Order: sequence, then C-alpha cells, then structure tokens
Amino acid sequence: MHLLLIGNGYLGQAITREFRENGGSVSTVTLSGDDGSIRCDVGQADEVKRLPRADFIVHCAASGRGGAAAYQHVYVAGCQNLCDAFPGTPLLFTSSTSVYAQIDGSVVTETSPAIPDRETGSLLLEAERITLASGGMVTRLAGIYGPGRSMILKKFLCGEAVIEEDGRRLINQIHRDDAARAIYHLATSELQPRGEIFNLCDSEPLAQGALFQELSRQFSLPLPPSGPRDLDRKRGWTHKRVSNQKLRDHGWTPHFPSFLQAASEIAQTLSR
Repeated sequence: MHLLLIGNGYLGQAITREFRENGGSVSTVTLSGDDGSIRCDVGQADEVKRLPRADFIVHCAASGRGGAAAYQHVYVAGCQNLCDAFPGTPLLFTSSTSVYAQIDGSVVTETSPAIPDRETGSLLLEAERITLASGGMVTRLAGIYGPGRSMILKKFLCGEAVIEEDGRRLINQIHRDDAARAIYHLATSELQPRGEIFNLCDSEPLAQGALFQELSRQFSLPLPPSGPRDLDRKRGWTHKRVSNQKLRDHGWTPHFPSFLQAASEIAQTLSR
C-alpha cells in the first residue's frame, strides 16, 4: 500500500514509521517541504491537484496553533481539496475528541452529541462531514502524549501542575504510537470502514485527582495543589469519559491502555 500523508509532525512521523515497518511506502506532504517531504499548501486546490496518486490518504496536518481561519484553511478546505482531487481514494481525517463538549462525566461514544462550544470545533465537524460524504473515515483523537511529549507529566515533574477544584475532571489521552497503529489498522483492514467515525483514545480515562495521586506515588513527589478550572485550555474545559469500544470491536487494541502504564518511560524522555 502506498500512503499519501498530509502532515509529517509528531503523529505523522509515527504513522510513516508504522506503514514503512509493515512494508508500505509513504509520500509525506508538508507546507515547508522539509525533510524530503513534498511541499504543498493543502488549503490550495491547485497545489493539491499536483500531488501524486496513492492507495490511501491520511490528513493529520497541524493548524500551526492558529485559530478559526487556520482551521478553515487547513482542515475544511484541505479535506475538500483532497476529496475533489482524489475521488475514490479513501481519506482518513484525524479530528479531535474536543468536538464533544460534555461536562457531566458521561460516557461518550461516536453516536453521542457532538456540539462543540468553540468555533474551531465546529470547523472540525465540517471537515469531518466533507470526509465522510466522500466515503472517507474520521478518527477523533484524545490528547496525544508519547516520547518527548506530555504536558501533564512535564508540569507535574516541574512542580507546576494544579488539581482543578475537587479533581473529578476526567482526562482522556492516547499514546502517539497507539494512535499510529490504529490508523494503520483502519487503513489496511480487509473491510475498510468507509464513512465511519472512530474515537481514538486509551481504555482508561483518568480523574485528574486520581491521576496525580498515582503520579505522586510513582515518582515520590508531593501532590499538586488545588486551584480553579483552567477555562483557557485550547481543547476547552470538558468532563467526559470517551469510549474506544467501537475501535476495539474493529480489532485494534492499545499497547498502553492507561497513561499510567507509560508514565515512567515517558518521564525519561522529557526535558525539564
């Protein structure tokens, strides 16, 4: 299988490695064209039309930490341009569990209401709609962590973490390599789930207070202090238990069912 990968950042590099280690080939596409990638602005239709053909397309480009305008350009226009340029080629769009705005601690599945409270979330839903209408598929990713990356763990180890209110807020995460394996699984499945949405998270969402209690035990460090809610979080303030049951029923199993199983290994890779 030949993959056309839009975006070759933290997750994209793991996807590339997963495909190549399993005998596939990958053409990577980035805005800069660095590191041997094809240079292309996916939000420009004329540039997308010049990209090479592939058996499967994954759109996991970052928005460059931009706001609504960047989301419109990279995700909405990007997905539309890919669908128009490559009709019939399966497209997988990596969306976000931030489209779920639940704050009641409920279990969230792919059929749960997705009514984001931010414009960026609404734009992700529009990109999802375009992808699904073309026969593609969508993965809604929880917060990604992995080697060299875990803001939760980094703040804890540096003494900057805060437990919000009573610590009940549920945190949903996914290890980068588990995410890459899930995307490879969906792309290479004999029965590709066209037109489907999959939540991509680990199997054990953790209450913030319980998470820090266990980290305090593992690393023999004091428990963080309590404080108010962080309402300025990029992904919004939510309290929900995202379910990965649909993806597990499809045959994928995370190597790291819980963040706590990977914490000690990840800690060794973080700069402080």
